[in-house]
Amino acid sequence: MTDSVSAMLRARSIALVGASARAGTLGARMIGEVTRGQSDRRIDLVNPRYDHIDGRVCVPSLKHLDEPSDLALLAVPDDVLEAQLRDAAECGVRSAVIFGAAHGNEIRASLRAIARDAGMAVCGAGCMGFVNVEEDLRATGYLERPVIPAGPIGLITHSGSMFSALLRTHRALGFTLAVSSGQELVTTAADYVDFALDESATRVLALVLETVRDGTQLAAALRRATAAAVPVVVLPVGGSELGAELVTAHSGALAGAHGMWEALAEGTGALLVRDLAELTDTLECLALGLRARPARGLATVHDSGAERSLVADLAADLEVPFAPLQPQTERTLQSLLDDGLVATNPLDLWGRGADTRELFAASLLALIADPNVSLTALAVDLVEEYDDDRSYLDAVLDVNRAFPVAVLTNLASAIDQRAAAELRAAGIPVLEGTVSGLVALRHVLALAERVDRDDPLPPVDTNRRDRWLARLERPDPLVPDEGFALLADYGIRTVEGRTCCDENSAVDAARGIGYPVVLKTAAGLAHKSDVGGVTMGLGDERALRDAYRAMSAQLGPDVAVYEQAAGGVEIALGIVRDPQLGPLVVIAAGGLLAELLHDRAVAMPPLTVERAENLLRRLTIRPTLDGWRGSGSLDVEGLAAAVVAVGSLAAELGDRIGALDVNPVIVAAQGAVAVDVFVQH
Repeated sequence: MTDSVSAMLRARSIALVGASARAGTLGARMIGEVTRGQSDRRIDLVNPRYDHIDGRVCVPSLKHLDEPSDLALLAVPDDVLEAQLRDAAECGVRSAVIFGAAHGNEIRASLRAIARDAGMAVCGAGCMGFVNVEEDLRATGYLERPVIPAGPIGLITHSGSMFSALLRTHRALGFTLAVSSGQELVTTAADYVDFALDESATRVLALVLETVRDGTQLAAALRRATAAAVPVVVLPVGGSELGAELVTAHSGALAGAHGMWEALAEGTGALLVRDLAELTDTLECLALGLRARPARGLATVHDSGAERSLVADLAADLEVPFAPLQPQTERTLQSLLDDGLVATNPLDLWGRGADTRELFAASLLALIADPNVSLTALAVDLVEEYDDDRSYLDAVLDVNRAFPVAVLTNLASAIDQRAAAELRAAGIPVLEGTVSGLVALRHVLALAERVDRDDPLPPVDTNRRDRWLARLERPDPLVPDEGFALLADYGIRTVEGRTCCDENSAVDAARGIGYPVVLKTAAGLAHKSDVGGVTMGLGDERALRDAYRAMSAQLGPDVAVYEQAAGGVEIALGIVRDPQLGPLVVIAAGGLLAELLHDRAVAMPPLTVERAENLLRRLTIRPTLDGWRGSGSLDVEGLAAAVVAVGSLAAELGDRIGALDVNPVIVAAQGAVAVDVFVQH
């Protein structure tokens, strides 16, 4: 597919099927846009209704061309799409753009088969085409601005509206390539990413995705980008369907619709954003080359105490760290401030004394010089100044000559766009919102903290894998004893337990294990406690017999008896299987809090120790593992090892496991032990 994708995106000959002389039609606009590009391309018009269009020869069909084209643009209705794509394939055309929606699974399957059999790349269906800015190639039938700005961004978007919006924005966004990929019947986002990394000057990638159509290839392509220091910014639109069968497992509910995207970002190094404001602010920072240095956080300079407080509050919510200032920096700043103002970060400078330009420039430079400061921003609203004052503008321009800075505004509708354009022309990002701007700066900070580590992946135990694959081939569900044996085989500590089928065998099991014990139904339910399927703290035989009789009357005679684990913090571990990315690992608050708190992290396996530790740091309940309000610290290292083990299990067996719940894992001062397991295959 690589050669045909390159032939499409660098086409030297283009056939315009459905070309039209009627102004305002797709066929007419297509001619206008394609002919705006380089004049040395061969452009053939195809439509049986015309002999000529605007002085150009027009042929009845692709079969009437003397030689095949690199690319055919199909501006035709659905009822002739198959015939036209088949003509293209039979004539040796190497690629196509399908603008039409191709409604219906049958026609889409047919188009896909025609293209794949011929080895053709296809953009669409249901797309707006693409623009290769580097090649001055417009393969679109929709009018765009006369000059599309060139720059480092490669854009791939499923949304045609967002394609046009991003090409037409006033932001400092320049492109190497912009693709409206539509339904991706054949050629996927991963193919475009690979092209951008191999054959263009792309230094930043922007992806607007409604779904993932080739998860393995896309993940590999995004990892390539990260390894090549090409930041990838992903705006997901819509949730991933994890599969209706997964709702029977805690882990499927916990992963949620957004879990797939979080796992993709965590596993590849991509940066996730939530809307177009965050996307454009982040892209502007990266496109203009704003970079942070590894240090301890952000520093901002304000002209308003209230807006400084607003930024500080939102930064705390968004987990954007402010750097603690060194004493020398505080002394320098204090010497610049009016009485009553305090040298701190974030810094409020508003006063009556010093020249504004000099005051702001000197303060910014003092912050930049602090070794603790990773990145500095001037946080003013950049409103139109009716007295023509340029103090803020000139201050940041002065400072930017020494070290890159950003301007963070709070109200996009109040920005003086002429001032913003001047700053952007000087390479200074102007961020158009408090939240979106802080998210963009957080991403820049995160990129600075990335360190290539040689953290080894756990080895694959082929004997263990093959043994359990053979068991999972059988249709009968794993009983609790087998579930615990599976965990133990992957190195996860479990409580001692036995499966029993009657009251007396349950009593015998409890004697062997030692009281107190826990009694659980073995009926194969994911939410046992919700239906009276778990009784804890059974301290003697009478209590056990009473509990067994009550439970068996309601849920059947099959039970399991387990040792009562020591107290600790409860964590849930699990595996879900996404249709595109495959098995995903879920780590969450455990026990009854699992679904109440929605506190979880999702990742692609296998996992290294470092990635496991990072995932645990993302949990809101993480402080409880480190010692909370006088309690001792718990065995986080042992828990991380269990997370890595679940990652290995997912990597080796995830294609045969529909869902796995290990909930809870009880983390104590010494050890992390699994006390319940549910396996669905």
